[in-house]
This record gives sequence, structure tokens and C-alpha cells, in this order.
Amino acid sequence: MSKLKSFLHEGKVEAGCDEAGRGCLAGSVYAAAVIFPPDYENDEINDSKQLTGRRRNELRQQIERDALAWAVGVVTPEEIDKINILRASILAMHRALDGLKMRPEAIIVDGNRFTSYQGLPYQTVVKGDGKYLSIAAASILAKTYRDDYMAALHEAYPAYQWNKNKGYPTKAHREAIRRCGTTPYHRMTFNLLGIEAPELPFDFS
Repeated sequence: MSKLKSFLHEGKVEAGCDEAGRGCLAGSVYAAAVIFPPDYENDEINDSKQLTGRRRNELRQQIERDALAWAVGVVTPEEIDKINILRASILAMHRALDGLKMRPEAIIVDGNRFTSYQGLPYQTVVKGDGKYLSIAAASILAKTYRDDYMAALHEAYPAYQWNKNKGYPTKAHREAIRRCGTTPYHRMTFNLLGIEAPELPFDFS
């Protein structure tokens, strides 16, 4: 049973944000933003990584029902390759915040990197998805919506086993890239084959 904190900024409408898919070789990066009522409690909500896929989907329904507002933001592989994955992850969170039907007064974000959104106060929280309800809920939404997206892509590209690895750099995924090449959904700026870069000499003269 989970017992996470309800909010960080007392007395403010607070949105929690998290992302999913940052370390993948393929697919978009997803993020979610969630605003709960100030007195909201749910002992079942936890960091999405601590939950089974079935439980995440069950909790997604509860979160969408109970939240005052929620939204999901997406940044494509093409955008990731243009701006880098860190900026893309933050952009996905900004897009999720854009989609909220009510404006938050403060933002809490999983991790240690974020950029200002519309001048609102924000706080990054390392391992925040295991500390605050709204961040944990955002992690569940981001993860489940991204998993659904990768499962749909798997139907068109079954060789890469995205229904199982969700685009992460598993051995089977990299073997499929070697065998079949890349798809339009692979992140071309990533080390797709896992090849270590050669050491460069120190003397360039």
C-alpha cells in the first residue's frame, strides 16, 4: 500500500508532471500533468515502475475520473532528434500542462531538470514519483499512454518487439535494428546499435 504526500505547495492548485520513454531508441516521448483536489487521497497510486501493467491501467481510469484536470503531451522522434531528449522531455511536460483544462498555480516535476512554464513557481523532486500523488499519477498516465502507442506501432513493425520492449534498448531490439534496419520511429541521434565510440587520440596536432 502506498501513502504519498498530497501536495508540496500548500494552498495552491498544484500540477504534478512526469515523463515516459526518455531512454528508448524508438517512439515519441510522452509526459502527463495531473491536478488532484487538495484533500485527495488514494493509497493505491504509486510510482508506475512499482506497478504491474494491469494495475497501471486500472489506476489510469481512477486518475482520469478523480483528477480536477489531467492531460498528456507528446514529442515525436523527429523533434527529439532536432532538440535532444532532455529538451524534448521538458517540452512534452509543457505540452501536457498546455492541455490542462484549469491553470495550475504551482508545478512539481519528477527528476532534477525543468524549465519555467508561464512564469509559474515549480519544484523538481528527485524520485518524486515515489513521493507525491500527482507526480505518481502523471507517471502512470505517461507510461500507459506511451505503452498503448508502442503496442500500436508494433502491429506495423513486429520485428522490433515493441509490444514487449516498448522501444527500450534490449538485446532483441538492437538485433532487429541490425537485421532489418531502422524505421521512421527510431531516434537517429541515439546509439541504436550500442556500439562504443572509438577512443580519440589526445594529440590532434
